Amino acid sequence: MTTPSFPMSKRGARGYRVAEVDRFLTAARAAFDGDDADADDPLTSADIRTTSFRLRRKGYSVPHVDAALERLEDAFALREREGAQALEGPDAWLGEARDSAQVILDRLSAPDGERFDRAARLKLGYSVEDVDAFAAAVADYFQGRRGLTVAEVRQVAFRPQRGGYRDTDVDALLGDVVAVMLAVR
Repeated sequence: MTTPSFPMSKRGARGYRVAEVDRFLTAARAAFDGDDADADDPLTSADIRTTSFRLRRKGYSVPHVDAALERLEDAFALREREGAQALEGPDAWLGEARDSAQVILDRLSAPDGERFDRAARLKLGYSVEDVDAFAAAVADYFQGRRGLTVAEVRQVAFRPQRGGYRDTDVDALLGDVVAVMLAVR
């Protein structure tokens, strides 16, 4: 019997499916070590950021796995940045990050209540008020008016709201914010 990679979820709580997590981490380790050089679609920090696992009872502890995925994403992002800077030069890499930040700022410059598409009236989305407030904080960060950490972006939570902002749109933008922040670390 092998030792689990992470603590198991607490009794009565659901956790990530052990086999899925272990399979993903094995593939990530191979990708990071360069053992998947023949892979047609190499694993990237963005892939790690958007990875999800199904839940079940007696699974791995969600907070522990999520923390490990964040560290793994950071390591892949650092490697990607170093590789791109070696290939294109640091100025080109920073230029791309600046361009991405400008696209984000352009999106966030829309008026409150109009920054993202809305979920259907009876469907749950993210609270427009919560998202708009955090969007203002992100805009202030990119304009140098306040500090913001990658952890704050990764861990932000919004209240649910019927007819609120479509969660997939907000999540995609938050992923882009994390990518830019990791690019310029």
